[in-house]
Amino acid sequence: MSSSDKLRFFHAWLKAPLRVASITPSGTGLSALITCEIGPATGPILELGPGTGVFTRALLARGVAERDISMIELGGEFVPLLRRRFPAARILRTDAREIGRDDLLHGTLFGAVISGLPLISMKPEAVIDIVGGSFSRLKPDGAFYQFTYGPVCPIRNSILKRLHLRAEWIGHTFRNFPPASVYRIARETIRAQQALPPQPA
Repeated sequence: MSSSDKLRFFHAWLKAPLRVASITPSGTGLSALITCEIGPATGPILELGPGTGVFTRALLARGVAERDISMIELGGEFVPLLRRRFPAARILRTDAREIGRDDLLHGTLFGAVISGLPLISMKPEAVIDIVGGSFSRLKPDGAFYQFTYGPVCPIRNSILKRLHLRAEWIGHTFRNFPPASVYRIARETIRAQQALPPQPA
């Protein structure tokens, strides 16, 4: 991670601490953890709040093609940088609350969503728009990956129930400042089907 990226992130945090939520980009430990279940076979990937592209690099390292990555980033300080670094990716400067808009992503269905957004500091209405909108863009077996610095899933249980979703803790990493955990959010029906024992022929 370059010192210029750290400085850019710090300046962005000073301007909008609730939007950026951290004074420094995520580290390699968190990047590896949040992308550990994703590969070329996952299908198109959507990133929310990619910042300087730390998770994007981890996706590329796991074999995901750059052209299969779409990003939604509101911060004007990050968008030009992302376009220079990842010219084959689709990068949209807009609010993640708009993700459910019909014309935004031209009908693309994604295999996974990776969120770098500070959902824990957002109002419930915004979280519902972002998470619900994301699942309207996900394949039936697709998953939403969210990290947090806190001790529990940053999406409230009431919101998960309202959207018929369930959260599963993937892991924790101390190789990040601050240390972080990652949760996989999936549709209740998909998780229940995966838990069923094999049926006799």
